[in-house]
Amino acid sequence: MKKMLFVFNPRSGKAQIKNKLLTILDIFAKAGYELLVHVTQGPGDAVKAAETYGAGADLVVCSGGDGTLNETISGLMKLDRIPDLGYIPSGSTNDFASSLKISKNMITAARTAVTGVPYPVDIGCFCGDRYFVYIAAFGAFTEVAYLTPQDFKNVLGHQAYMLEGMKSLASIKSYVLRVECDSAVLEGEFIFGMVTNTISVGGFKGLVAQNVALNDGEFEVLLIRTPKTPLDFTNIINYMFLREEPNEYVHKLRTRSIKIFPEEPVDWVLDGEFGGTRREVQITNLKKQIRILRNPQKK
Repeated sequence: MKKMLFVFNPRSGKAQIKNKLLTILDIFAKAGYELLVHVTQGPGDAVKAAETYGAGADLVVCSGGDGTLNETISGLMKLDRIPDLGYIPSGSTNDFASSLKISKNMITAARTAVTGVPYPVDIGCFCGDRYFVYIAAFGAFTEVAYLTPQDFKNVLGHQAYMLEGMKSLASIKSYVLRVECDSAVLEGEFIFGMVTNTISVGGFKGLVAQNVALNDGEFEVLLIRTPKTPLDFTNIINYMFLREEPNEYVHKLRTRSIKIFPEEPVDWVLDGEFGGTRREVQITNLKKQIRILRNPQKK
């Protein structure tokens, strides 16, 4: 009999899995899987579960938000043989599920997890010891994701991030750094940077480049220099969200790897969770490292 490891976060997204759990387990059992179910108990638990039990599984399925997906994949990346992954999104934003066109309906997503087509995706290696699925970022607003309480996220969803983000406007910090990547070297003061492999960030599609491919071996990079006046800041926002004329403060790049050398330690966020404080950062694209089950896409 085929074996499945099912890892889920019981608190994610208003704890909505509680009323659907038996139906989801029934879908898995009817698909012919012997189930090992792991209920996460706190940060880092999904990493341990995926690493400990994933090697013996034909399929791993995780349910939760982007953080749970990150932890599960981080655990799987430590295995010699990486099983295919199914994903049932239940978080507040679910950026990567949107990029993969995985349904927000948990029952539909559960069926996709056992009947879908494996789709290879790139994974980001962060400083050689951490991984991210769709975003590594620093600077303005990035602390919002991991400082916003889970209960607040559950109740307000996107509004929670926006409300917390507005509080950060008055305390935007500049970072003096040097950036080296495949096509450019940049130096100066920056308020924000992100390295992504996704179509949307925080539910917004305008923040990343067009025609994003999730398995092309390249990241999309966005860097924003420190504005000198309030008008400069307004122009940056208009460019980001309204697609106005190109802005001298905004750099958009594509690269397979990137190195960042700041003058002082910088806090990073990986897939919406705190990723540590780093003096120097090297990020590398690991092409087509994980196969995620999704519905066949119409041509």
